[in-house]
This record gives sequence, C-alpha cells and structure tokens, in this order.
Amino acid sequence: MKKTWMKRMIAISAAAAMALPMAACGSKNGDSKSGEKQKFIVGFDAAFPPYGYQDENGEYVGFDLDLAAEVCNRNDWELVKQPIDWDTKDMELNSGTISCIWNGFTMNGREDEYAWTDPYVDNSQVFVVKSDSGIASFADLAGKSVAVQTDSSAEAALKEDDNKDLLDSFKELVVVADYNTAFMNLDSDAVNAIAMDIGVAKYQMESRDGSYTILDDVLSAEQYAVGFAKSNTELRDKVQKTLNDMRDDGTFQKIAEKWDLTDSIIQ
Repeated sequence: MKKTWMKRMIAISAAAAMALPMAACGSKNGDSKSGEKQKFIVGFDAAFPPYGYQDENGEYVGFDLDLAAEVCNRNDWELVKQPIDWDTKDMELNSGTISCIWNGFTMNGREDEYAWTDPYVDNSQVFVVKSDSGIASFADLAGKSVAVQTDSSAEAALKEDDNKDLLDSFKELVVVADYNTAFMNLDSDAVNAIAMDIGVAKYQMESRDGSYTILDDVLSAEQYAVGFAKSNTELRDKVQKTLNDMRDDGTFQKIAEKWDLTDSIIQ
C-alpha cells in the first residue's frame, strides 16, 4: 500500500514538473495567459547604432529599442530585446522566436516579403572613407577594397543591376559581420571604403577618433519600417496604431531628438 501511494505521488510530481515550462513560456510571441503580460520580442542586430546596439555598460539601447519600449508601455506588453544574427533574421521571424524585426530594417525591395508598418525613417546607402584617402567619388573607388556588412542593404544595393559596373570596378568586396569590424579594417587600411547606411555612418564617425568622410555620391535611397511575418497583420496593426499615436502627441519626435535622428524621421 505504501509503495503504491509513493508511486502515485512520484507520478503526480513528475507531471507537475513537466507542465511548469509550458506554463512559463505561454504561446509563441507572448499570447498572454491570465495574469501574465504579453511578450513583444524584438529581433535586432546588437551592433547597429544608433538603432540598436550594446553600450559600454552591456545594456541594449538605441532609437528603435526606445520606440519599441514606448509601444510596449502603451499596450501593457513586456518588451524582450532579442539580439539576432542578421543573416538568420527570417528564420527567427518565421519560427516565431521573435515577434518582429525592428532595427534599421529596409523595406525597399522587400515589400512583399513581410507585413510592414508604414516607413518611419528615410535613409540612404553611402560610402565612408578616410578623409586623407584621396577618394572623392565613385570613380575613385576603382581598384579599391570595399567593406560591407553581410546581408545588409548596402550589400544588396551593390548587387543590383544598376550598380554592376561600380561593383565590378572594385578590387574586392569584403563582407564582414558588423560595422565595428568594417571600421577596424578601414583604420588599418585593410579596406579603402565602407558601404553602409548613412545614419549608422554618422554615428560611427562621431564616436571614433579617426577622421572620415562620406562621399557625396549616394549608392541608393531607402526607407526603414518594422517587419512582421506576412500572416501577422493583427500585431502589425496594433504597433502601427501606437506609432501613429506617438507621432500625434510628440513622443516620436522626442525619441528622435534623443538619438539625433530628427533629420531622418518620417512624420
């Protein structure tokens, strides 16, 4: 009798233990259970300032993360900042690991691949060079080594048909994991130029000791938006409505001022 009672207790305990992780996780992307906040999981590149990055204190900060935090505050959601490898962003989104991609994410050329919010930043792809490099135009990039972040908008722009002649003129296109590596390569003369987003370029130039120049020639123009899985229009619509409210009451503008991006935002 005692053994039977013990076996029952063990079975009940095991069943309870197995149920705990399921209760803690809830449904994908934070469909809340009673008493729990909905999780809003933002996928971002942790080396993409000023939109999203890890600061000297180890905190994840940035313009896009501040916008996401305000959206969560207004919807009583729990913000989860989830750094991702940029080249795995689609896998993360489609598997439900993240709720959205929100990190200087270019919508141009991808309009049919995601459920997008309205664009909120105007951005361009440009080239950064050392100020004493003697490079002043696209023509001067001929025979030079150019760095670009993997799976970035700049890489995509360089591979467009309109830029084939420019790409072919380079000595080589060096694909790197992040812009910190790109600037290290530029500083050491391992590359002669970096193709990148103008907003990120300005931030990187201001935060470094070197002397750099942005070429006047623009590689491409683009716009940033928040990208959701194509089927997730309901969540997209909630975020869009909140962003609209933030524009109307001036909160969006204040966050842009904090990150020195007032010239880039779309009102």
